[in-house]
Amino acid sequence: MDANTNSDAIYQILEKEIIDLVIKPGTSLSENELCGRFHVSRTPIRSVLQRLQENGLVTIIPYKGTAVTLLDFDIINQIIYQRVAVETMVLRDFMKLCNPMLLENIRYTVRRSELLIDGDFEVSDFYDLDSQLHEIWFYETKKPYLWDMIQKAQSNYSRFRMMDIVEVHNFAEIVSEHREMLDAIARKDAPAIEPLLTRHLYGGITRLGSRLYTEFHDYFAQK
Repeated sequence: MDANTNSDAIYQILEKEIIDLVIKPGTSLSENELCGRFHVSRTPIRSVLQRLQENGLVTIIPYKGTAVTLLDFDIINQIIYQRVAVETMVLRDFMKLCNPMLLENIRYTVRRSELLIDGDFEVSDFYDLDSQLHEIWFYETKKPYLWDMIQKAQSNYSRFRMMDIVEVHNFAEIVSEHREMLDAIARKDAPAIEPLLTRHLYGGITRLGSRLYTEFHDYFAQK
């Protein structure tokens, strides 16, 4: 394995662990420990940490060390606000072109989520299915750039979504909301979309509630 491939593999592992909250916000990352864990020299580790910093997932302070970035609640709120506005328009566009085959694709994805939570599963698998569902209407309306921009907000929004899923475990509520969205799409009920999306996308804040200010206080940057 060459140096670049090695760095890419290490980056993907650490990126996933940070987004999945295996490595918590605020956690210090030791170069020595990472070198030992991955059996590599400092050079690829420093390259990986630099890439993580460029993507907003860690902060490197010269002569002090590296830590996983804290979440910014103001930014999370703004991203959700933006997403409600954008996704409402996308879904309204999607309704105009939605045919029985596309509707069945949505129904199948929702059903996969239902079956998943009925058994033993990895939380990341549920997260992936959730993303796959929303991705359908962005791609079918030829708006992949908008979807990619949402996914790139991983330093705050993606980690917050994962925090909701990992800590609350209210998978049934999320799937139920997906089912309501499916029903609205099937009825072509455009006025129902914005209220449904607002409740769905702000659901993490609602479900976590006061725990955001108590149990998870240390996950967030204090202003």
